Amino acid sequence: MCNLSMVPVRFEPSHKSEMVTQLLFGELFEIIEKTENWSKVKLIYDQYEGWVDVKQYLPLYNETFEKLHDFGSTISIDIVHVLINETKNYVIPIVLGSSLPFVVNQTFYIDDHKYSFEGNVRPSKEDVTPEKITENAYMYLDAPYLWGGRSPFGIDCSGLVQMTYKLSGIKLPRDAGQQASCGTTINLLSEAQAGDLAFFDNEEGIITHVGIILPNNQIIHASGRVRVDSLDHEGIYNVKKKQYSHKLRLIKRII
Repeated sequence: MCNLSMVPVRFEPSHKSEMVTQLLFGELFEIIEKTENWSKVKLIYDQYEGWVDVKQYLPLYNETFEKLHDFGSTISIDIVHVLINETKNYVIPIVLGSSLPFVVNQTFYIDDHKYSFEGNVRPSKEDVTPEKITENAYMYLDAPYLWGGRSPFGIDCSGLVQMTYKLSGIKLPRDAGQQASCGTTINLLSEAQAGDLAFFDNEEGIITHVGIILPNNQIIHASGRVRVDSLDHEGIYNVKKKQYSHKLRLIKRII
C-alpha cells in the first residue's frame, strides 16, 4: 500500500527514469518483480505497471490486503489535509483523491498502524450527475501540468479525467487512449452534455489528449495547467492565442 502522500511510479528502476503515473495514499498494488532497491508493481486501481522505490511503500499482510481490496475506501475530498500515524508519531499531508480505508470517527487501522485525520471524506461510490463531475473537475483548476501526475500539485490530461471520476467512484483507465475505449460514443458536439469526455488526436490519428466537457461549449483540460477553454466541432480554441490547440477526434459519455 502507498503509505506516503504521493509516490512516483517510474518507467524503469531509476530515480532518473520517466514518471509514468503516481500512487496516492491508500492505493494498493501487487509486486510482480523485485530488485534490491526497486519493485515492479501492478496498480490495483487501473492495472498500470511501473517501478517503485522499495523504501516508498508499506508491505501488507495478505489478509489485510484482501480486506482492503474487498472493502473499498472513502475518498479524501480536500485539496490537502493532515493524516497522523499515531503508531509511529508522524504527520503525512495527503491530497485530494487519496484513499482512506475502514474509517470510523476519523480514525482507521492498517495492520499495526493507527491513523487519525482531520478533513472531509466521502464514500467511494455516490450518485453521479453531470453537475457532480463538473464540480470535481474544478477542484483541479490551475493545477500545473505534470506528466504522470494525479494531484492538485501536478497532473496530466488523463490524470485529470481519471481523478475527477475517481472522486465520484467511477474507475477509468490511466491513459487517454485507454479512456477512449470506455463509455458510449456521442456523434455530435451539440448532443454532448457536461461530464462527457472529448478526445483529441495528432496528425497520425493517435489520441494524445483528453478533457471534460463543460456547459456552454467549454472544456476543462490539462495543458500547461488545468484550464478552461472554448470547444467547437473542430477542437479546443485558445481565445488568448486566437488559435486551435487540439483537434477534436471523439466524444464519449461515461455516465
